[in-house]
Amino acid sequence: MAGVRAAVRYAKAVLSLASDQKTADAVNNDMKLIVTTIAENKDLSEALQSPVIPSSVKKSILLDVFNTADKTTVGLIDLLISNNRIDILEDVALKYSQLLDESKGIELATVTTAIALTADLEKKVLAKAKELTGRDVEVKNIIDESILGGFILRIGDVQYNASVANQLNKLKRELTLN
Repeated sequence: MAGVRAAVRYAKAVLSLASDQKTADAVNNDMKLIVTTIAENKDLSEALQSPVIPSSVKKSILLDVFNTADKTTVGLIDLLISNNRIDILEDVALKYSQLLDESKGIELATVTTAIALTADLEKKVLAKAKELTGRDVEVKNIIDESILGGFILRIGDVQYNASVANQLNKLKRELTLN
């Protein structure tokens, strides 16, 4: 829990600095790259979490991997290294993107489908999500074949489950209760 609170504080500070320097979007691109790179690379994730690997080695690894990063992002890495908090880099990057989206009035909608969304269907989902929230919405598509068909739309804390699997489960519950 303390790591999450610290990540929010670091993310707010970096967002404030990047906004002042008019580099918020460039830093956001770096943050998205950091999140995906750490999530997809188990070795990098373990190296950042390891208490055995010296901070200087972690720093050189990160600067090699993210060699095109904005100076604000490099400053964040330096700060996390000097404060022995580099293990929360991924959380900071994730919170930064969330805070930037909030400041721009953009909501993230997650759509889980059995197959990838087509461009036409994505437009319809965007339109419906914007109608429901009254805000600009960014859609993230998650493919989960276990839902069989239909979709699950999640915007913030609200979830609408129109999956075939959910409908079958409802039917099963009704039949077993009667």
